[in-house]
Parts: sequence; structure tokens; C-alpha cells
Amino acid sequence: MATKRSKNGIYRVTELVGTSPTSWEDAAKNAIEAAAKSLRGLRIAEISKLDMKIDAGKVVAYRARLTLSFKYEK
Repeated sequence: MATKRSKNGIYRVTELVGTSPTSWEDAAKNAIEAAAKSLRGLRIAEISKLDMKIDAGKVVAYRARLTLSFKYEK
């Protein structure tokens, strides 16, 4: 995990992977909603990678890798 400094404080940056059986958008949304349950001060989410899980020639899951920043509390 990286830590970034800005004028308004310190922000931590971490990666998450969200999954969904329906879309990349839902996969990203699921990751943010799960993170929001335990992290405060979420600021920015950036999608860094999209991929799919394939089983027997069919897409069975969409995955979105996110870089998420949140305010670091000392």
C-alpha cells in the first residue's frame, strides 16, 4: 500500500478486486460498497484492470481491479 500526501491530509492507496456475475460496473460497485463498510473517508476509485472468469467457454464472472484512496487517520 502506498501513502500520498496532499494539502488536505494524508491518503492511503490500496487495491481491491470486485466481482459480479452480471457486469464490470457491478463488480466495481460491489468492491466499493464492501470497502465502505469498514473504511472511512473514501475519496477516489480508479479502475486499473478488467477481466472475466470463463468456465466451459462461457463468461461466469466479471472482475474489476480498483485502486482506492481513503483518508489516513493518524
